[in-house]
Amino acid sequence: MIKIIVGTNRKNSVSKIIAELYQSILKEKGEHSEILELENVPSDFIENALYENNGKHELYNEFHDQLVGGKKFVFIVPEYNGSFPGILKTFIDGMTYPNTFRGKKCALVGISSGIGGGGIAMSHLTDIFHYLGMHVLALKPKLATIEQNMSDNLLTNRLYMDLLQTQADMLLDF
Repeated sequence: MIKIIVGTNRKNSVSKIIAELYQSILKEKGEHSEILELENVPSDFIENALYENNGKHELYNEFHDQLVGGKKFVFIVPEYNGSFPGILKTFIDGMTYPNTFRGKKCALVGISSGIGGGGIAMSHLTDIFHYLGMHVLALKPKLATIEQNMSDNLLTNRLYMDLLQTQADMLLDF
C-alpha cells in the first residue's frame, strides 16, 4: 500500500485536495493507498513524542506506525517561505532513525501559489531523504500558481494532470 502524506497541518489545504486526487489516480491504476494528514498529528507531539520521549506518545505512535509499514510514499509538498512546512520536518524528525525511510521509495509533488511550483522545497526534502537512505523518484511535478489551475476544488490544468498520471505510473514501476 502506498502512503500519501499531506505535507502540511493547515486545515482545508490545497495539499489535501491534491493528495485525494493522487489517491484517485492510484485507485484507477488498481493500487491501494492511504492518506496521512499532518493536521491529525497530535498538537503536543513536539513536546511529548520527540527525543527522550520517542515512542512514549500513544497517539503519535499510531501515526508513526502507519508510516513505518509503507514501502512507497507520495509526499505532497507545499512551498512555505521558500521551503517545505516545518511540521513536515518535525514529523520526519520524530520517525525512528534511520530505519523508517532507509531503502524505501518515494515520489514528491510540489505545489505553490507562486511560479516556483515548490521546486526549492522539493530540493530541500530530497536532500533530507537521501541522507536518510530513501530513494526519490526523479520526476517531481511542480504545480505552480496552483489556485489559478483549480476550479471548485478540481485541478483544471491538463499538463498537471498528465504529470501526476506519469509520475504515478513511474512510482508503480519504481
